[in-house]
Amino acid sequence: MRISVVDVGSNTVRLAIADARDGAPLPVHTAKRRLRLAEEVDGDRRLGPRAVERIADAVTAAFAEAERWGSDEPFAFATAIVRDAPNRDEVLDAVEESTGVRLRILPGEVEAELTFLAARRWMGWRAGPLGVLDIGGGSLEVAFGRGRMPEFAISLPLGAARLTREHLPEFEPPTEDHLRALRRHVRHQLRDVAARIRWEGPLTAAATSRTFTQLARLCGAAPGRHGPFVPRQLTRKALRTAMTELAALPADRRAELPGISAPRASQSLAGALVGHTAMKLMGIRELTVCPWAIREGILLRRIEGDTDWWHGRTHELPARPLRLASSTAP
Repeated sequence: MRISVVDVGSNTVRLAIADARDGAPLPVHTAKRRLRLAEEVDGDRRLGPRAVERIADAVTAAFAEAERWGSDEPFAFATAIVRDAPNRDEVLDAVEESTGVRLRILPGEVEAELTFLAARRWMGWRAGPLGVLDIGGGSLEVAFGRGRMPEFAISLPLGAARLTREHLPEFEPPTEDHLRALRRHVRHQLRDVAARIRWEGPLTAAATSRTFTQLARLCGAAPGRHGPFVPRQLTRKALRTAMTELAALPADRRAELPGISAPRASQSLAGALVGHTAMKLMGIRELTVCPWAIREGILLRRIEGDTDWWHGRTHELPARPLRLASSTAP
C-alpha cells in the first residue's frame, strides 16, 4: 500500500509519499513548495487572500503529484500558522472551496504526540526515557515518555518564525536589548515545562524539525547528503556559539553560514535562542537529531491500521464573525 501526507507549514507545503511495508514508512517520493506564509500575516496574525491562494495552489499540486505516484488520498493538515490564525475557519473554508480538500487542524499537543511516536520508532527502545523537542515556524512542541506514546506532551507559541516577527528587527542585527527581551519571554513560557522535563530526567533527548537540522549542520553535523542514518548531535555549548554567530549578522546574510538555507535564514537566530534556552532550562547538554517527525508519525498511525485516530482530535472553533486580512499585494 502506498500512503502519503501533506503538511502545510509556515514556510512550505511538504508532500511525503511512502510504501507501507514491514511496519515502517519506506520513503518513495518527497516534494516541497515554498509558501512563506509568515509574510502574509497581519499584526493580528490573520492570513490574507494571497496566503489562501498560495495554500490552495500548493495543496492542489501536492494531491495531483500524490495521484501520479500511485498513492492513496493524502492526509492533509495545517500547522500552527493556520491553527492560530483568528480567521482560521474562513481560511479553511476558502481552501476547501478552491481545492475540494478540507485541511485538518491538529491541536499542538497532538502534533507533539505524533512527533514523539516518530522519534521513538526511529530511536528505538534503547533510547530509554525519551524527551523530544520540535521547533516549527509557529510553535515549539515538547514531549516526554517511557513507552511508545508520550506521558507528557505540550505545544508552546515559541515557533522560530513567530518569535522573529514579534521580537527581532527585520533587517539589522539584533541589539543586546532585543536578545535579552526575547530570552526573558522564552524563559517565561518554558518555565513550567522545563521543570517537568528536569524532574523526568530523560536518558535521551532528541530534536526534530528543519530548524534543528540546520542548526546542527551549522554546529558541525554531517550534511543531509550523507543520508539519514549518519549520527548527528547538537550540543548546548556549540549551539551557544552558533547563536552568537547568527546574532552578529543581519538576517539576509545568515544564509552564508553552513547549513542555513535562505528561506529560513531570518528565523534561524530565534530558533537557536529557543533551542539553547530550552536545553539550558531542561538540563540537556546534547540533543540527538532525529530525521523523523510529525509527517512520519502520521504515516505510522496509518500503517498501524488506526485510520480514524484523528477523529475527535481536530480543532473546532466556536462560530463567530471572522474576515480575511486585507491583501498586501500591490
